[in-house]
Amino acid sequence: MAARDPAGCAASESLTSVLGKGMMDFVDAMDEMNSVAGVRPAPRPRCPRGPHHPLVWAAILSLAMLPVSGCGQAARPPRSPVPSAPTPNPPIGGDLPAQARQIISHGLTDADPQGRANAIEVVASTRELGLMPGVQKLLADQVVPVKFAAAVAVGDLSYAPAKDQVGPLLNDPNPNVQIAAFYAMSKLGQPELYQEICKAVASSDQTVRANAALLLGKSGNKDGIRFLYWTLQRDDSSDMVVLQAAEAIAMLGDPRIYRKLWTSLISKYADDRIIGIRAMGALGTDEAKSAIITMLDDPIPEVRLTAAEQLGRLGDFGGEAEVLAVFEKNLMAGMDAQGQQRTKTLAALAIGEIAAESPAKYLPQLLQDPSKVVRLAAAKAVLRRDLKKPQRPATK
Repeated sequence: MAARDPAGCAASESLTSVLGKGMMDFVDAMDEMNSVAGVRPAPRPRCPRGPHHPLVWAAILSLAMLPVSGCGQAARPPRSPVPSAPTPNPPIGGDLPAQARQIISHGLTDADPQGRANAIEVVASTRELGLMPGVQKLLADQVVPVKFAAAVAVGDLSYAPAKDQVGPLLNDPNPNVQIAAFYAMSKLGQPELYQEICKAVASSDQTVRANAALLLGKSGNKDGIRFLYWTLQRDDSSDMVVLQAAEAIAMLGDPRIYRKLWTSLISKYADDRIIGIRAMGALGTDEAKSAIITMLDDPIPEVRLTAAEQLGRLGDFGGEAEVLAVFEKNLMAGMDAQGQQRTKTLAALAIGEIAAESPAKYLPQLLQDPSKVVRLAAAKAVLRRDLKKPQRPATK
């Protein structure tokens, strides 16, 4: 499921993730984080929203990055994501993979911290080690969500050259950065630090708790399942934490979580359904796949596109028609700029997971889209498709 990227208020999409969570405002995010640190939340607070809460853009890209700033608080209503203003396309050239890498590289130096965080997530999810030096520099970023994302990426890729830069973050004043550093260092020769993440999932800070759940899911260590169920069942865990813990359990492959995920698929809220679909994709069982297939009939285009993406990840191209409809059936007619950006972003992400050639023909135009969010999603798609190609045996 998507939890959102280093900031957000419901669960996520990473660009949704990303990319999907109602695009975070970093300044307010940090204010919220500081204001709730150490305060025990009220039982299960829920962010107010309408039946179709805008996806959290930070989550769209991976849909697995978490809030690094307070957002389970009921005090402040969630923000609607603001579509990125059209920006001049930086000059890019070469074949599609070369263009994709240039777009991501530009993202790592984006003046907007959300852009930097999204670009980091794309580097990690496409396993582009050649771009990791740029991510390594962002371990010293002044914005917490960016620093968090950079440390998580180092852990995801077990990127040893950044070990010396991650070490000092173990004592960072921000607890979210600390647990990201624990995660990274646990992948770089200090496995005992995994226990620090297990402890953090009991934090009184809802954001720290949710981020710890995300990292337990990413760890691949099934020992974390019992901590996640404990967190899931706590009366003082916010919806943000519950959703992220359920997704993390799915990431660790425990089929017992299926029934909990199913409740998200039948929610009246589109963002809940999107989160549920992503979690089902992480679970990856035949039962989960069948559940995702039913979501291809959802009335909301974003939900159908998310289902198409997750089916593609599982090797099923049944959602290909939903992607083609975006470009060939005028699906975006009547949408405002925000809706069009969200739809094109999710379509690009789906193309990245569906190995069929027909949708791929739209990637060149998406790489040139006026929205940098769409361009970044398209860049991710290009490189994700490359990852799926059979590797040729090395020639002697």
